[in-house]
Amino acid sequence: MAIYEPIESPDQTRRYALRSPVTLDPIGELECASTEEVQATIARARAAQPAWAAKSFEERAEHMHRMADLVIAEQERIVETVLRETGKPRAEALSMEVYASVDALVFYAKRAAKFLGTERRRLHGVLGLLKKARIVYKPRGVVAVITPWNGPFVLSLNPTVQALMAGNAVVIKPSEVTPYSGALVAELFREAGLPDGLVQTVLGDGRTGSDLIAAGPDKVSFTGSVATGRKIAVACGERLIPYTLELGGKDAMIVCRDADLDAAAKGAVIGSCMNTGQYCCGTERIYVVEEVYDAFVAKVVEEVRKLRQSDDVDQADVGATFWDRQLTIIEDHVADAVASGARVEAGGGRNPDLKGLYFQPTVLTGVTQDMKVMRDETFGPIVSIMKVKDEDEAILLANDSPYGLNGNVWTRDAARGTSLASRIETGAASVNDMALSYGVNEVPFGGVKDSGIGMVNGPEGIRGYCHAMPIIVHRFGSGPVSFYPYTAKTVSDMQQAMKLFWGSRLMRRLFG
Repeated sequence: MAIYEPIESPDQTRRYALRSPVTLDPIGELECASTEEVQATIARARAAQPAWAAKSFEERAEHMHRMADLVIAEQERIVETVLRETGKPRAEALSMEVYASVDALVFYAKRAAKFLGTERRRLHGVLGLLKKARIVYKPRGVVAVITPWNGPFVLSLNPTVQALMAGNAVVIKPSEVTPYSGALVAELFREAGLPDGLVQTVLGDGRTGSDLIAAGPDKVSFTGSVATGRKIAVACGERLIPYTLELGGKDAMIVCRDADLDAAAKGAVIGSCMNTGQYCCGTERIYVVEEVYDAFVAKVVEEVRKLRQSDDVDQADVGATFWDRQLTIIEDHVADAVASGARVEAGGGRNPDLKGLYFQPTVLTGVTQDMKVMRDETFGPIVSIMKVKDEDEAILLANDSPYGLNGNVWTRDAARGTSLASRIETGAASVNDMALSYGVNEVPFGGVKDSGIGMVNGPEGIRGYCHAMPIIVHRFGSGPVSFYPYTAKTVSDMQQAMKLFWGSRLMRRLFG
């Protein structure tokens, strides 16, 4: 039974019905925003943005603190909305959607002024004696935030906070299968007192997203699949709209011969099964050095068998798959692996005791690099473990992937772990922990290869919602314009200057 079902409409409007992934019962019907409605939304955002940009960082931060207060006060409302659409365990809804959202609000409220304040930049050589430079971070204008279904509240809120603190207006387009969580972000911002039109939502399908880009926002922030990301890149490129793409992952985990196997096994299970395996920097490939392979597998199987899967969100460690389309992919990957010789050590299929979209947490061994489960994004609670000769082979296989979002290395030697992690072709990595980089607000987050373009989070991320405008000021009078029109002396003076300032290594060190 499909979670997302289009409804025929006699008046040409696009409508669809949603079902719960937990019970398969209906949870609502929605009408997609029309092209005209999307254009009107952008127009309202554009009208609201200048007054917001004129506010100080302190004034903007005060609104973020009000929003943080409201998210804390309304945490149950947020959690219930997320649970209704996703079926994730309550503990995950609270930690991933509420806690992380408050953290982002407070973090950027406190630090945006530092990250985006006018920056003095020292100029080199003689130019530094004559000129001074300032970098002014100017808001883009209207930012379109297009968000996925696996973290529907936090992945709508986090980029919105950064865009707002940078002085922009925001239009959120949530995934069609989790629209209520995305809409709640805009609703709460309004309740927190933000001006009308500053944060809005447009609900709908892929065409709605296309209409949003066609309406001409000044920046697009997209989180989602590689296929959709490519389409957005083309649409933005045709219109010369800046964009950031945070796309899929196939993160590798490397277990060294000296790893703490108890800790590594726990890391493998949470990295593969948290959020039902439905997060872009989840662990999807595990390479284990042969000396510790058997012991590691035994510990992982033991940990997986402890996990509770239930439609009672208060008693579950592993929840539902949020979309039936993804469940089909998970089943296909596991079936392909088994048909090609992989062994199922735990789980292996849908949970027969539950009505909804539940795939059992599964451990696969004997996997090979050519299997779908080791090459394509699975996005499910699958722990795929492969034996390797040594750490060098593990690095080689980890890099044999079109994806590069995150990864992790497990060893008792932290310095060696850092060295190994730096050799992985990926956007970020962790040592002796699962992928943490998205939740660490101080650092940028972004992928390489098919995992994305651009950075989110940290100073680099929030600056992406701005145009960095350099302003060069002459220190003395009206500026040195005496060299124009050109004369023979102009050429001679230039040649002498090059000889003086760069004719020796000493002068290069002084003026370079």
